[in-house]
Amino acid sequence: MKTDIYQSVTDAIIEAIETGLTGKFEMPWHGCSAIPQNARTGNLYHGVNVPLLWVHQIKRGFASGTWATYRQWQDMGAQVQKGQKGAQIVFWKQIEVSPSEDNEEAETRMFARYSTVFNAAQVDGFELQSDIEPSDIQAIAAAGALIDASGADIRHDEPSAYYDIAGDFINVPSPEIFRETKGSSATENYYSTVFHELTHWSGAGHRLDREQHKKFGDAAYAFEELVAELGAAMCCASTGVASAPREDHAHYIQNWLKALKSDKRFIFAASSQAQKAVDYLFSLQGETA
Repeated sequence: MKTDIYQSVTDAIIEAIETGLTGKFEMPWHGCSAIPQNARTGNLYHGVNVPLLWVHQIKRGFASGTWATYRQWQDMGAQVQKGQKGAQIVFWKQIEVSPSEDNEEAETRMFARYSTVFNAAQVDGFELQSDIEPSDIQAIAAAGALIDASGADIRHDEPSAYYDIAGDFINVPSPEIFRETKGSSATENYYSTVFHELTHWSGAGHRLDREQHKKFGDAAYAFEELVAELGAAMCCASTGVASAPREDHAHYIQNWLKALKSDKRFIFAASSQAQKAVDYLFSLQGETA
């Protein structure tokens, strides 16, 4: 039977979220301190592969976010250990479709395909050089630089976090109000919250023009919140700040699950939009350099 890639990936994310529901409201991509990276090419994984590999990393207790295919490990002189099970990621393959009666011109279509990768912890003959260490001085400085480069109007007028679409400004509680929580420092909580709202900010009509609805509980609201949460996690990982769960997860986590279960492409679309938001925020650093 042909495997449905969209459904398989979505099921993996749903399982990880539902597992998290047995304890505190913590998403499966929290706790990872770096964007997953290919050991052979050095390239960072993108889109849906980021949360997907984070899920595998946390679920299986891997300390590193370094991955490669079986052949890539062999090319590097390493060997996947016998009996190890790889993680399936998604890549897009371009296929040219021949002309038909309905369409006289050939067209190019993109199809999702699987590739299997193995973590550095699953191979022999490879010495991991270094991983990004979370929360050191340089990493926090990198997070601050990303925020500053955005030029966003960030205020500390109220003890709540939100992005005001009409006023085009962000409000977050003052840094000194943030406290250490289980598994996260006050600094990590602060940056995670700011990046969440910055991801919302990036979707404004005069920026990425990402449709946003504020009717709580509908699919569009759940989608935008998941985009913001993924965007925050990606920004935190990219700057070395460990991502932290938000206290309002309990309010909309069930909406995420409902949307994921009703639409197998939901996580793909959310990951894609989150990646665009993160890429946009990092592009602003080049403009201010």
